[in-house]
Amino acid sequence: MWRYLHPDFANRHKIVLFDLVGSGQSDLAAYDYAKYGSLHGYAADLLEIMDEFASGPIIYVGHSVSAMIGMLAAIEAPERFVANVMVGPSPSFINDGEYVGGFTRSDIDGLLETLESNYLGWSSTMAPVIMGSPDQPELGVELTNSFCRTDPEIAKHFARVTFLADHRADLARVTTPTLILQSSDDLLAPLGVGEYMLAQIPGSTLSVVDNVGHCPHLSAPCASVDATKAFLRQLGLTDHG
Repeated sequence: MWRYLHPDFANRHKIVLFDLVGSGQSDLAAYDYAKYGSLHGYAADLLEIMDEFASGPIIYVGHSVSAMIGMLAAIEAPERFVANVMVGPSPSFINDGEYVGGFTRSDIDGLLETLESNYLGWSSTMAPVIMGSPDQPELGVELTNSFCRTDPEIAKHFARVTFLADHRADLARVTTPTLILQSSDDLLAPLGVGEYMLAQIPGSTLSVVDNVGHCPHLSAPCASVDATKAFLRQLGLTDHG
């Protein structure tokens, strides 16, 4: 999923790519429903990966819920992070008073009920919507196939944890320099969410890329690379290319 971004940074940075436990090529036997009943379980995994592969503080790049996982890990161990790049993040998908996450609680309940009853059908319907990028339909197919390769029971549990999570209260605890990278038109993370996060995370930066969909690192990679490099240059963490 990061093939369009990471080559641009490999000349200066060591790149470590990994799959969340329960997805991709991870060991499915390691999936613990209790541990991964919250995003903190994945944040603990990230810190373990850093123990193994990082020789010093890191720049973390995460997409959507994985951006929030990186944020939680950085709150837990801020000295181990020099920057967080959050692509399409959302601390909560559910509207609450003046906060507009994009969905009502009944919307999310309906989504989860549909996912429970027909995971493959949900995947084939929702993945192209999540991806957006109508001029690149092959990306929607790729995301659909990715969803369909995931164990349905794990995917259902992960979706419930993801869509019901609320980490708004954690935003003010962030001390790591943070880039919020958002699409201009994103069903899952409306622009108002990025603006809310900008107001809540001290010293954060919001960069909006011209893109339809939730995956600008795939459908608008050049703009995403440019925004990330500009942010890292401000911190003195990359070259001028």
